[in-house]
Amino acid sequence: MAMNPKPCLHVLTGPTASGKTARALDWAERHGAEIVSCDSLLFYRGMDIGTAKPTPAELARVPHHLIDVVEPRERYDVQRYVAAARAAVDAIVARGRPVLVVGGSGFYLRSFFAPMSDGIEIDPALRAELEARLAAEGPAALVAELRVLNPAGLGALDTENPRRVVRALERCRASGRQLAELAAEFAAKPSAFADFEVRLARLDCVSEILERRIVARVRTMLASGLVDEVRRLDAAGLRENPSAAQAIGYREVLDYLDGKKPLVALEGEIVRNTRALVKKQRTWFRTQLPAHRVVETADADAALFGE
Repeated sequence: MAMNPKPCLHVLTGPTASGKTARALDWAERHGAEIVSCDSLLFYRGMDIGTAKPTPAELARVPHHLIDVVEPRERYDVQRYVAAARAAVDAIVARGRPVLVVGGSGFYLRSFFAPMSDGIEIDPALRAELEARLAAEGPAALVAELRVLNPAGLGALDTENPRRVVRALERCRASGRQLAELAAEFAAKPSAFADFEVRLARLDCVSEILERRIVARVRTMLASGLVDEVRRLDAAGLRENPSAAQAIGYREVLDYLDGKKPLVALEGEIVRNTRALVKKQRTWFRTQLPAHRVVETADADAALFGE
């Protein structure tokens, strides 16, 4: 007796400004799909211009999920995302419609083909202690403690990233185990979507074209009122959420509002920071994604998933 095939999950990614929104809308309309966002900033209400969030007209064309789900001052982590994404995907499948996941946030994207939670419970008091030490002593002190607890080495831990250093140390302290042990156990866990066939496509274009798209995108954001958007969000508590406040476009405008840089410098700085982000994204896609199809942005007739 033949086994029922796994349901299919289509995932479209690509660097910032590569045209994912337009391509996703076209594919979803042609296939009757619903879109699940995998962009770490589209979760936040009011962060519209600086994130190039789909417009109300675009959102009306195709049902979208996981956009505008929390206030900018509220932290939203990957565990919450995975639970919400799984619920959205299950509901779409139950309606008999295809699922298209769209976004370029690598850490969240990973949840569709790799485990994301190690199940270690962290005592809030421990997290508060380490956060206080980070602020008082700096990341070097925490890295030093990690090296003592991990005589075999720290593996691929980014010791320049204070947030990841804190998370690594709290897990070692909470579990009493070394990072290598935790990593091995974690790698053996199934992903939250292991019961789906994941078809992955990456949209990209030649660097010269992408550079022009980045510049045009930033100019459009500034002309559309990015400064006023950030001013409103700042008054509503944006800085209470460092992940949102440090997003490209928002951190530069906050510096302007604080008098740290002139208005005329915004375009150039946002373009430079976006360019650096795209470089990191492309490296991550090449080295971290499983086998996938690459489609040129300019090739409007190319099938995204080989259909």
